[in-house]
Amino acid sequence: MRKSPQVHLVKTHRPRDELILDGDKAICLVRDGRDCLVSWARQRTEDGVRCFADELRDLIFLPAGRGAGQWGWNVLSWLQPAHPERIMLRYEDLIDQPGATVRRVTDALSLGLVPAATAAIPTFAELHQADGRFFRRGFNGTYRDELPEDLHRAFWAEPGNAAAMALLGLM
Repeated sequence: MRKSPQVHLVKTHRPRDELILDGDKAICLVRDGRDCLVSWARQRTEDGVRCFADELRDLIFLPAGRGAGQWGWNVLSWLQPAHPERIMLRYEDLIDQPGATVRRVTDALSLGLVPAATAAIPTFAELHQADGRFFRRGFNGTYRDELPEDLHRAFWAEPGNAAAMALLGLM
């Protein structure tokens, strides 16, 4: 893909590793870690097999090297050290101003992408109707009424989470 003149987009939840070179362009979609983990735990417990709080606890304490790894260390792997070819895209900005946010990011990476004149961004209601499991609530700050206080404290006690939240200005 590096040698191709075409733009290739690869979606991953994995931490950045030695396969990602400094010259590789990347859009790092970041979200408040508390909302991210609540959402992920809800998706993983919809079948009723596992308890939401148990799943959330496991995600907070997920060891490095297992899948996406712990949220904070994963975010830090992409954003530190800072690099001009890695652009941070805030989930909150994507929700608030989707078109302008995407254009800012693609322009910053000089991807040469131009939105189709007829392109329309679906509303949350349309997305929710298409896949209510994935597009669950549609706003930021859902952790406030879903994250138990003991797990909220546990989230902040993890050094990678605290460092990533500070980097994102979410302290």
